[in-house]
Amino acid sequence: MGEKVRNVVLVGQGGVGKTMLAEAMLHITGRTTRLGGHAGTKPTLDYDEQETKRSFSISTAIAPIDWEGTRINVLDAPCYPDFVGDAYAAMAACETALFVVGAEGAQPMTTRLWFAAEDLSLARAIFVNRLDKPDADFDVTLADLREHFGNRLGVVTLPWGVGDDFKGIIDVVHMRARHMEDGKPVEQDIPAEYADAAQSAHDALCELVVEADDELMLKYLDGGQLSQDELEGLLHKAITERVFVPVFAGSCVREEGVVSFMNSVAEFFPAASDFGPVPLVNGEQLNIDAGDDRPVAFVFKSLNDPQMGRLSFLKVLAGTLEPGITLNNARTRKAERLTHLYRMCGRETTDVKSACAGDIVVVPKLEAMTGDTISVTGKVEAAAFRFPNSLYRIALEPDKRGTEDKLFTFLEKSCAADPTMSVDHDEETGQTIVSAIGEAQVSVLLDRLEDRAGITAHTVPLRIPYRETIRRTASAQGRHKKQTGGAGQYGDCWLRLEPNPGAGYEFLDEVVGGHIPRGFIPAIDKGVQETMRDGVLAGYPMIDVRVAVYEGSYHPVDSNEMAFKTAARIAFQKACEQAEPVLLEPMAKIEVTVPDSYAGSVMGDVSASRGRVEGMNATDKGQTLVTATVPLAEVTDYATRLRSLSRGTGEFTLEVCGYEQVPHDVQEKLAAEYAARRAAGR
Repeated sequence: MGEKVRNVVLVGQGGVGKTMLAEAMLHITGRTTRLGGHAGTKPTLDYDEQETKRSFSISTAIAPIDWEGTRINVLDAPCYPDFVGDAYAAMAACETALFVVGAEGAQPMTTRLWFAAEDLSLARAIFVNRLDKPDADFDVTLADLREHFGNRLGVVTLPWGVGDDFKGIIDVVHMRARHMEDGKPVEQDIPAEYADAAQSAHDALCELVVEADDELMLKYLDGGQLSQDELEGLLHKAITERVFVPVFAGSCVREEGVVSFMNSVAEFFPAASDFGPVPLVNGEQLNIDAGDDRPVAFVFKSLNDPQMGRLSFLKVLAGTLEPGITLNNARTRKAERLTHLYRMCGRETTDVKSACAGDIVVVPKLEAMTGDTISVTGKVEAAAFRFPNSLYRIALEPDKRGTEDKLFTFLEKSCAADPTMSVDHDEETGQTIVSAIGEAQVSVLLDRLEDRAGITAHTVPLRIPYRETIRRTASAQGRHKKQTGGAGQYGDCWLRLEPNPGAGYEFLDEVVGGHIPRGFIPAIDKGVQETMRDGVLAGYPMIDVRVAVYEGSYHPVDSNEMAFKTAARIAFQKACEQAEPVLLEPMAKIEVTVPDSYAGSVMGDVSASRGRVEGMNATDKGQTLVTATVPLAEVTDYATRLRSLSRGTGEFTLEVCGYEQVPHDVQEKLAAEYAARRAAGR
């Protein structure tokens, strides 16, 4: 029989006290001697130098809590928008998402992650923090939360006073009052002035959870009372079946309400096995069974630690892991040896001898990436979870010449550990481009580049892959004649250029009568293509042009391939001048999902960005989906812009969907910049 394990991820708006809740749990259970991150003490979980520098979590940290015969793996997930990918991964490894909120109630990131947890079918709970603050009002906060998340929310602990009068909490499940005294929980009868409120909350709780059991609901509706055992059983069932969301009250800094929360996790929160089999990629299901002799584990996070190297965070799906076991990666088909199993608390690691189904451990030096499944057969593959779109794209350049290869190697290694980032080299523009969720993520990457690799780099705007084409038919002659000592050169050809919309480049040989020998025709074709690669307006490749060579002449001695290639270039450039050359820009189709209240701002921004709105539809989550086509040059910073427009609530997808002619003023500007670069010899 496996150990009793509960996995809980802490999520919510940044700055509401998620990490402090985990620190309070560590302190109360004796794992730490002081409350970390308070009154000048160093936090146990936010140990990364970048976290200290920026004063917010950027990576998921684990706090293993032993409480009432239960191991509670608390995953403190970063919820700053740029690092929310870690929160998505942590949620995929847990059964319950605990949303920590302040007096402000449901803020944008809370709402976004709430729906993400819903999509993952997680049980959910809420901890209302900072009830010792002067502006705290538990009833107002609760009303706001119910407005956003529905009436399934039910109070499990009430505040015993608020603001300056906050003393502790009232447990409405067991109908007891609790507070901390000299770091120890003290339990007592509910004060008389809170008796009515506690009873009312208890009755409301019973009404909510009884919906999880038809038989008990009929008994309750007939006037029967629930026994304590029945109530506690219903709490577990209602939370597990996601028909009830428990709400806890407290103050993490004062450690009030934390003991009651941990008691509830141990008593009522679901285990991995309560959710049934794990869905696999092939449509089959995997039973969560600690006794299975074919262990399976899922990598939900990878980390490059400066001291310990590569660390993989594993959720055990079936069987029991032991040090020294060899498992096979379903993606790579390669064997992976688990040399050590660690239980990690912040930076501190402890060796463990085994980890059963449902547990979370950390393993060093695996090649497996986030999202990989490892098993005995290598044929088991758990369904992957969805990360947020990484649509913030920026180019990086090293500050020092000659460090380009080192820069790219570091970026590749960093991106391999973080699925929300990727790096590629754009052959056309010559830029090294990083895709991420946001600016802060790239900023952290650059800081780590300097700290760990000794290389400095900076960001530069993306170069837009414009194209050139023509709008009318034109012809011109190109003649190249050189006879100054030695062998001469002679090439002469007439070219006709025609627009060829959507059909790319075509070359036609219409020469008759042998005016140009057949052997020189490929050289003309090559000269044209070389000229098209360089463009004629602003240095961008030309597309959608049909070129015909229809006349010319040659010299029996001085004509050669080079001469005809040069003649073709001359003819093409002269014809282009008459063919109304224009500049084309790539267009992007964007789909933006925002709360209804921000839809107007999004559409206004589209119009101001030379785009056109093509559709607006309501979603099943009370949001608006705006579809638009916008020039790519106008949305290279859209990830940052949308965050500002929607207060962090918006999401979008982007896909390049063809080319359109740029406005005249844009063309003139780009042509002038090109001319200036050529004049400067660049």
